[in-house]
Amino acid sequence: MNTVRLSRRAFGKLAGAVVATFSLAPFAEFAWGEPDLPVDLRANRRLDGWIRIDKEGTVTIFTGKAELGQGILTALSQIAADELDVDLDRVRMISADTTRSPNENYTFGSQSVEQSGAALRLAAAQARALLLGVASRRFNVSAADLRVENGVMLTADGRRMTYAEIASTEQELLAREVTTDVTPKRPSEYKLVGKSVPRIDLPAKFTGGAAFVQDMRLPGMLFGRVVRPPRYGAQLVSLDDASVRALAGVVAVVRNGNFLGVLAKREEQAIAARHALQEAAQWSADYVALPDVDHLQPALQRLRSADAVIGESGQDTPVPDSATQLEATYSRPYLSHASIGPSCSVALLKDGHMTVWSHTQGAFPLRGNLATVLEMPMNAVDVVHVPGSGCYGHNGADDVALDAALLAREVPGRSVKIQWMRDDEFAWAPISPAMVMRAQAALSREGRIVDWNYEVWSNSHAMRPGQPGGVNLLAAWHLAKPFQPSVPAPIPQPYGNGDRNAVPLYNLARKRVTNHLLLDAPIRTSSLRTLGAYGNVFAIESFMDELALAANTDPVAFRLAHLGDPRAIAVVHEAASQSGWRAGLKGDGQRGRGFAYARYKNIGAYAAIVVDVHVDRSTGVISVTKVTAAVDVGRVINPDGVKNQIEGGIVQALSWALKERVTFNRTEITTRSWQDYPILTFAEVPPIDVVLMGTPDAASLGAGECSLGPTAAALANAVAHASGARLRDLPMVPAKVLERLA
Repeated sequence: MNTVRLSRRAFGKLAGAVVATFSLAPFAEFAWGEPDLPVDLRANRRLDGWIRIDKEGTVTIFTGKAELGQGILTALSQIAADELDVDLDRVRMISADTTRSPNENYTFGSQSVEQSGAALRLAAAQARALLLGVASRRFNVSAADLRVENGVMLTADGRRMTYAEIASTEQELLAREVTTDVTPKRPSEYKLVGKSVPRIDLPAKFTGGAAFVQDMRLPGMLFGRVVRPPRYGAQLVSLDDASVRALAGVVAVVRNGNFLGVLAKREEQAIAARHALQEAAQWSADYVALPDVDHLQPALQRLRSADAVIGESGQDTPVPDSATQLEATYSRPYLSHASIGPSCSVALLKDGHMTVWSHTQGAFPLRGNLATVLEMPMNAVDVVHVPGSGCYGHNGADDVALDAALLAREVPGRSVKIQWMRDDEFAWAPISPAMVMRAQAALSREGRIVDWNYEVWSNSHAMRPGQPGGVNLLAAWHLAKPFQPSVPAPIPQPYGNGDRNAVPLYNLARKRVTNHLLLDAPIRTSSLRTLGAYGNVFAIESFMDELALAANTDPVAFRLAHLGDPRAIAVVHEAASQSGWRAGLKGDGQRGRGFAYARYKNIGAYAAIVVDVHVDRSTGVISVTKVTAAVDVGRVINPDGVKNQIEGGIVQALSWALKERVTFNRTEITTRSWQDYPILTFAEVPPIDVVLMGTPDAASLGAGECSLGPTAAALANAVAHASGARLRDLPMVPAKVLERLA
């Protein structure tokens, strides 16, 4: 992969380099200070914390964002290379490493290009200006009279000077704070931004190279496995581990309270020892009472909640007596991340310093929690991001990092690799909360919405490590001296938590939106792609179709009549045009199409989706035959990368909506394998047509999550259009379809 790995000592001693020394202070998303400065720069002001140029002319870019398969390192390299006027092959990317990277908190919320990209663009522009300033003084010409070609500054009379030459002699040039004094390039000057370039993270993945943390091998590495309780609440009563210690290759058995682990010389030996350790452990019959999985709506609404009105207007406007009242309740189940590769981490305790390699999405927050649990100084713990094979959200990556660190502590000087088993992943990784959404509206005789009431019930979707008031790491709760998880905290609009995208952006004269943040958490929940936006957009856009039907209006026309944002109107028109939408077209009982629109987080990318389906009325099987998407993400950095994200979001949303649900009985999670948790297969993926409507002069907006909610809603609307059966509870499995058809 196109990365450089340097130790801190080697990094500081590189001869002829512009040396990086920068702040690693904690970063808060809702940050302080200087509103003109990109948010990720406000806590990471040092220019040399973002960019370094060595004596060979290689440009190293440091980012706190993690490569999760979204292509972020490629996009950021395009931004930096364009601003610096260097070719892409001169750029090296270092990401999410607490020894070297700026602290950009988490990689989440489709904010990497939007926020980190903006920060890097300004930093690179300032670095280029400083380099040009040196050259202009040495050549005694104006900086405006210099041109730059791949890191070489040229005068009109042919004199030249390279970035590398300046880096060799002006080692402190970038040792300053980033300011807003320099204006980045205009979009018309870009050579790389806006063009599809090959992603730097893909070659190893395509060729079977060492692409993931699961592929890591270090000299003398030991392999570990952890044994979890059989259910939430169970306590370890007794353990006779003599037979386990006697197994071939076993190096150590570790017990700390309810935390059990084993280390072996080979991975298959660790797996065998784990099985033996499971047999040797006796657990109490204690359990946490789980809700009725088949009746989640009433169960969730009975839980304690912190209630807040998050959107309200027009309450003094009366509702006409003649208005037609409609109401509908929607739901989505608990969802697993279902990462193809189970969570994995490598840890090494050496000379009193703990290094952990992890596919965490928040290296700095994880570092803080690890230091707390290990009772080590913060500067004695480091986290280095290595991609993992699958996850957009908070799966077991952070948990297994603590597992690895706890076992590595037992064998100082030897690296330890732990990979969860599939049943660990399904039963113990954080799960995306189930949600209930209730919508009520009134329609005027003219077919306008004159009243809107919306409520959402959901546990917190934001329980990552690094939250105040506790430690959100699984093993920390099982230790003999356990830590407590943090208390769920509301996240203000428009970012939101379970209430993300709960406030509709339609022109509504009167509306009231209420969030019920559930305080009782029978199932461990946290972040999954989109947080609550997937459920809320599914509900709102399904209800918009139901309202359009009641108003006897075409669904696209109905939405346009309630939209005022020109960019929203444009994507709705484009999706309808690209898909060949025909107003008034009826479904034939089996085939139909549906439409949905949303702007992610109400401040992000715009997406309008058309889904075509076939419903088999004898089996209840829904087949998606085509998806058309129109998307506005502002300035597009890498068109192919954006399409990758939109397509991936559509595929995942279809899988969630058609198949996925975590199951459990009243005492334990029963989803433990792929047989228990089917996902969309390659054969079921439909043709997908994506139209990008990015505006070069507009700010870049994240692409990773905008398509999921509209896809689920468009699918439900298509099924209703095709068959006349409205499904309001996800997933839309064949049994539910047959029930509704009956």
